Amino acid sequence: MLLRLRLSGLCGTDLFKLEQQSIRRGVVLGHEIVGVVEEAGKDTRFHAGDRVVVPHHVACGECLLCLRGSETLCPVFREELIDPGGFAEYVVIKPRAAALAARRIPEHLSDEAAMFLEPAACVLRGINRSSVREYTSHFPVVALILGAGSMGLLHLLVLKALNPAFRVIVSDPIEERRKLARTLGADVVAEPGAATKDAARQLSSGYGADVAFDTVGGAALLSAALESTREGGTAVLFAHAAAGHRAAFEINSFFKHERKLLGTYSGSMKEQDETFTLLESGLLDPRRLISHRLRLEDFTRGVELVRMQKALKVVFTMEGSFGE
Repeated sequence: MLLRLRLSGLCGTDLFKLEQQSIRRGVVLGHEIVGVVEEAGKDTRFHAGDRVVVPHHVACGECLLCLRGSETLCPVFREELIDPGGFAEYVVIKPRAAALAARRIPEHLSDEAAMFLEPAACVLRGINRSSVREYTSHFPVVALILGAGSMGLLHLLVLKALNPAFRVIVSDPIEERRKLARTLGADVVAEPGAATKDAARQLSSGYGADVAFDTVGGAALLSAALESTREGGTAVLFAHAAAGHRAAFEINSFFKHERKLLGTYSGSMKEQDETFTLLESGLLDPRRLISHRLRLEDFTRGVELVRMQKALKVVFTMEGSFGE
């Protein structure tokens, strides 16, 4: 399919690749897109004028990794199925994505909400792999989120959409972001360090968090995530670290207290399907995370706003701007 861009979100992964200079010159980034079909192949179920959202990775569904539940590690999963990339006026959607991943957006669902399909599916995968949705007891689930950037706050929104009874702590050094987390539904907000660990204990009757999501990255944050969990708890690594960065935590504490550490990367078709259902129903509405909407030619400015922590979520469009 050929799509005309309506919206394209700036992802933390895009910024990481720019910062680390890990992409070759000439590559067009961008994968959180909403567009309008200009032309569609005969084999697709779409027509010119359809408003669609399309994730950029699709697994084969047949290899050992797919059949073992590791679809996001499938050999073909990382193939870029948006050409040239979402920060472009027009993009071509390759056949596998057009056939399996593209979704027609219903009239009642806004571009801004639909754009979050791919990142929210990534979040949902980490939540599912942590097993907190399977806990059934009179003790409430306590989840700690390290980092109140756009992805940290998206974790908050997805957790509350799945189960409003989840007790969620958000930790961040920036007061303005802690306040925003509170307005978005966080039960407790805290500064990093001792205040975060105390909050995890207090909210869990002294046990510690069932799960801690590290949405920032780096050895110090990973250690803090582990230290804030209860015995038998789980730390989910959801963020990049600098190249060559190694973790450092006390092995005996990890071993003797049966803590779990898992990495989570991207989202499979299963998570995308469930996320789209949450968006369609209105249970998940991430639009309040968007702080700036800029024209595509203002890309450099948008990157700088995020880099300087003056923007939360930047969206590029062909149609004017807000959040100046």
